[in-house]
Amino acid sequence: MNLLDIRNLSIELDTPSGRVLAVDRISLSIKEGEVRGLVGESGSGKSLLAQAIMGVLQPKWHVHADRFHWRGIDLLRLSIAERKALLCRDIAMIFQEPMSCLDPTTLVGEQLSEAIDKTQLTGHFWQRKKQRKEAVIKLLHKVGIQKHSQCMKSYPHQLTEALCQRVMIAIALAGRPILLIADEPTAAMESTNQAQIFRLLANLNQFKNMSILLISHDLENLTQWTHNITVMYSGQFVEAGSTDQIFDQPMHPYTQALVGSSTKANLQVPTKSRLMTLPGSIPILQHLPIGCRLGPRCPRAQKTCVEVPMVSNFHGHKVSCHFPLIKEPKKKTSVKYKIGNGAS
Repeated sequence: MNLLDIRNLSIELDTPSGRVLAVDRISLSIKEGEVRGLVGESGSGKSLLAQAIMGVLQPKWHVHADRFHWRGIDLLRLSIAERKALLCRDIAMIFQEPMSCLDPTTLVGEQLSEAIDKTQLTGHFWQRKKQRKEAVIKLLHKVGIQKHSQCMKSYPHQLTEALCQRVMIAIALAGRPILLIADEPTAAMESTNQAQIFRLLANLNQFKNMSILLISHDLENLTQWTHNITVMYSGQFVEAGSTDQIFDQPMHPYTQALVGSSTKANLQVPTKSRLMTLPGSIPILQHLPIGCRLGPRCPRAQKTCVEVPMVSNFHGHKVSCHFPLIKEPKKKTSVKYKIGNGAS
């Protein structure tokens, strides 16, 4: 059974000129112990989808879905309060900018202490302060912060961005979630810090069997840490499959462009050669193309592309395109550093 099972989820935005369909019928499923990558360039709707799952979108956003199940429970049948209580207990989210998510006026130790669930505390009430402190120290050690005393007595602005991200992960883990959503967890970080954060998430998946939805605009980075990948473009589903399928044999022109622009796929390209790119840029919400939204930029676009393409399934490799890039299977180049025992 899937932990999270979403079918045809759409998100609309209220604007002065009417409602705009920002996310158009996206389907997403995550199994227990799986690391699912969600990739697409900025503006593709990845963060919107994550916030819709968490139920933290503002009232101007409207969410609709044919199916929205969490661990077999139909969330659409629950009240908003019941849905939030269930999701906030089982799902945690790490946001892009840790500095802006932490309270700048409160010590890190106090913020972590507030995140500790009361149900984890036992004994008499006068013992709970000590238990909270011990739980905070344990969380900081779990995310790789050994100098816990210094960290707990610091304000967020006194810590580096990498340390703040570790603190955010510790706060997320305080509730012992089943699913962790990491929205661009290493944005604007140096490569060394990026690798440390990804390794931390990998350990959580491998040793705690925690499912992770890893959101990024960098496809090449995701191939090292995920079991499966879903690709989005301008609020539409593009392609989904195992990490090997997506990177080794992309079927959608957009996915092919993402792979073609990565250094890993261009090891044999001469020095200073231009990598593969698509002309133009992602459309804005006020001027979305009809049909396939990649149409104006797609090198394979034809008249049929003014209609929304159906999703085709090629042995678990799903693609939404009128003219998919179906090729003969080539020699498999497995992605190294895979983690955990999740679905593939």
